[in-house]
This record gives sequence, structure tokens and C-alpha cells, in this order.
Amino acid sequence: MAAPTATPRPPYDVLLRGGTLVDGTGAPRRTADIGITGGRIAVLPPGSRPEAAEVIDATGRIVTPGFIDVHTHSDALAARPADRAPGGGDGDDGLEALRLAPLLQGVTTEIAGNCGSGLFPARPERLPALAEHTRVVFGIGAVPPAEDFDGFARGQDPALRPTHIASLVGHGTLRAGVMGFDDRPATPAELRAMRALLDRCLAQGAAGLSTGLIYPPGGYADTGELIALAEIAARHGKPYVTHLRDEMSQVETAVEEALEIARESGAPLQISHHKTAGRHAWGATLRTLPTLERARAEGVDVLCDVYPYTAGSTVLHALLPPWANEGGIGALLARLPDPAVRDRIRTSIAHGVDGWENTVGNGGWDLVTVAAAPRHPAAEGRRIADLAAAAGTDPVDYVCDLLLAEAGGVTIISHSMREDDVRRVIASPLSMIGSDGVPKPGRPHPRWAGSFARILGHYGRDEGLLTLESAVHKMTGLPARRFGLTGRGTVHDGARADLVVLDPDTVRDNATFDRPLLAPDGVAAVLVAGRVAVRDGRPTGVRAGKVVRVP
Repeated sequence: MAAPTATPRPPYDVLLRGGTLVDGTGAPRRTADIGITGGRIAVLPPGSRPEAAEVIDATGRIVTPGFIDVHTHSDALAARPADRAPGGGDGDDGLEALRLAPLLQGVTTEIAGNCGSGLFPARPERLPALAEHTRVVFGIGAVPPAEDFDGFARGQDPALRPTHIASLVGHGTLRAGVMGFDDRPATPAELRAMRALLDRCLAQGAAGLSTGLIYPPGGYADTGELIALAEIAARHGKPYVTHLRDEMSQVETAVEEALEIARESGAPLQISHHKTAGRHAWGATLRTLPTLERARAEGVDVLCDVYPYTAGSTVLHALLPPWANEGGIGALLARLPDPAVRDRIRTSIAHGVDGWENTVGNGGWDLVTVAAAPRHPAAEGRRIADLAAAAGTDPVDYVCDLLLAEAGGVTIISHSMREDDVRRVIASPLSMIGSDGVPKPGRPHPRWAGSFARILGHYGRDEGLLTLESAVHKMTGLPARRFGLTGRGTVHDGARADLVVLDPDTVRDNATFDRPLLAPDGVAAVLVAGRVAVRDGRPTGVRAGKVVRVP
């Protein structure tokens, strides 16, 4: 008897038919069909009619590479808590809307480990103390830190990953993981240990070195320490990515420090979420951007990223002076009940501390709202000044009491920027797009769910600040090249099949400060690793995200 004839397999798993391709390079749009097989792309002539297991009609729509969010704090969002077995799924942790928010606006790759904070690296004996720090920074419970990038990668649960993730090495975490939270220079032996641990993580595939120089313990480092570490990044051809030491009244001095580190170390320089915040810095982008352009013309490989909002977000304890945070979160909480400490905090805010950004002194408690306070949900979305007044207390006392009640785990939103500065950075040829998303329960900043759709809709189509080709390039090809994400960021034969299908006439952000996780309009389909993760604007349940290692 003859053997049964096998049914021939269609040549493509997915075919995107009839769309207009914006390929991520900045080149003009063109018509093309896209075939996908085995997670890779084939660019086909328009009107192609090959067989495919699934056909997506992209007629009248734009096809782009998957967006790359170069600045996230999503390190722990799909990490496996200590009490969850591999493949344990979502459970009842309530984080699924946070995990899906980037995907629904077209993000397929996130870069974590920013602002000097990550889930690695540390010497083994430092891991228990570091766990308390990561609990507060990431705000989603007991996610154990790792010794190195390999350990971080093992801790990412595939059952929870709708998008790919790469990670920088956070200098603050590295410093704490070697020498703790002391406000002092590193000894030669400690610096050698940091350099060796950084070298190991970069060799394992971490994407670069990040600093957060307003945060403890990273802000305790001097410029020499940062140059010595950035030299290791330079050896690997990977960038030094910095949250500047001051984005407010001393932003120009902070930019010069970053440029010095790049020149002395040889590392490419990425300035994180470039802004000029607080009333003493408004308008300073008229000087900082030309400074960066001159440096680039002189041979410094400097670029920046930006999110399209006039408000920022961070942890509440970062608004306190550096001396208050010395020793880590436990030491801070031990200090805060002391009335003398609170008086000293008030004095530091009123008069400043040398080298400290002083967010409240540059703005005021009336510009700061609570984003996440799990034990005090009624405080979320309200201004610190109003909360203190309602409690009949001084804002500093209210802040100290709230930090104590929440064991340090409070996130805030600070309305500190001016629209013209934001627009200048968005329009700059040096900038790419990052959300700086802080995905915690509560009322997170809407940038986590809205940044990319807001660029395409509000700033691109409605305001005419960017062409569609330029906007897509800032979200795809430019960041892929900066961070060494080979095979991503542009649509070409053989590229990885991370793709977005969107309607250029209707794409827009819907997320607001009151409803921060509303999905955007106009994003019809998103493919991750060649699999359809969003169809007709809704998630399909596909979990195709991987940990990305940068060679």
C-alpha cells in the first residue's frame, strides 16, 4: 500500500499583504509585501500571492519594524519571584496589564538596566542586602537579584515575556553589589572588582553600562570611577548610558561631565531621557543640544533618548538629599523618625546641597504626585502638598511618614518640564525614543503605555514635528544600531520578524495620568519573533519574547 502523501507546508508562516513599508532606515516609504518563515523576514514585491498559513491584510496601513524602547525599568516585570517555579505563569500578581502595555503600542524589544539600577550584578555575599534595594526600586515584590547577566537571563520567565528584553549593567547596582551603599570613593581593590564584574557581564551579552547619578549609591561615585568603568564598556564597543548628575539647574555642567567620561574612556555616550527640568533650567535645551552636536562633530559618539511628556517619574526617596540615603533603604528608614533628621532635610531642600539635583527645591511639593503607594491607594494620583495639607502636617513630615509606612516603596510623578524643551529634544537628529517607563501597580506614568503612539500621532501626524519615516527611525533603526541589536530595527531580507502594522491616520495615545494603562488606537497588529502577538488591536496571548544578548 502506498504511503500517504504529506500535505505540503505553505512557504510562509505569515504574509503581510498590501501594506506600505517604512523600513526603519529613514528611507522613504514604499509598497511591499512581507513574508515570514521561521521567525525571519522576506521582503516581497507588492501584489505577491505566495501561500501562507496566515495572511494579514495591511492595505491602507503602514508596516514597520517592531519598536525598541531604549529606556525602561521593566527588569523585574517578567522575572520569576523566589517562590514561583519556572513556567509558573502570571498567577494572581495583577501585573499582566503592565506587561502588555508596551506590546499594545508596538514595542517588541525593551532595554532595561537603566539609570544605574538593575537586577544584577553583585558578589554572592552582597545579594541579600541588594534584594531590599531591588524590592523598592522595582516595586513588585521579592524578585531576587543575580550575580551576573547570565543569572538575570535565567530569572526571566518565558511564560511572562510578551516582548524581548535586553539589559544594561547598572552602575549603582554594581557598586552596591561590590561595596554596599557607603558614600565614599571606591578603594583600588573595589574598583578592580567592579571592572572585572562589569567585564564579565558585558561578555555575557549585557548591552552597555548605565549610571544614575542622582540615585544612591551611584551618585556617590566621582568622575574618575565612572571613566574607569566606562573604559570596560569601550573595550566591548558598548555605550556608556547616563542619567546625568543634574538635569536641573546644573544640567550644562552635568552634560560636560558626561562628555568628559566619553572622551577619556572612548565609550559611545547615550544621555538618558535628556531634559532640562525645573524652573532654573527651562530653556536650557537651546544650549545643551548644540553642545552635544559640537561634541559629535568633534568625534564624540554621543546620542540621547527622550520621552514625549513634560512630567517625569521616580522613587520618592530620590527627592531626599544624598546624606539621608547613605547606607541604603534600611538606613534611610532608621533615620526618618528622628525630628532632627527631618529638620535637616527641610534645610537641605531650602538651601541645597553641593552637587545635589534638589528636585523639590527646583519646583515644589505641589508639582509632585504619588504614583504608587500600595498600602495607601487613596494617596495615588494626589499631590504631596495637598496630601500634607489634608493631614495637617508639613510636606517633609508627610513624606517621611509615608516612606516609613510603605517601607520605602513609594513612586512619584514630578511635573517639572516645559513643552518647548521636550519638543526640541524630540526633533533633534541626535535623539531616539524611550519611555522611561516605571511599570508598577497604582497610577504609573502614562508614558509606559503611550510614548510610541504619542510620538506617531500627536507629535508626528498632528503637530508635524517629525515625518513618519523619521519617527519610525528614532524608534527602530537608530536604537538598534546604537545598542548592537543585530537583525532588529530595520525590515530587510533575513531580519528578525518583529513587526508592527498601524494606521497612520488613527494611531494615537489614550493613556492619561488618571487612566495610565489605556491602550492606544491605530495599532492593528504586532508580531514578535514571527508570531502574531497583537491582532486587531488585542493581545493574542502569544509569549514569544526572549532575552537578547548583545555580542
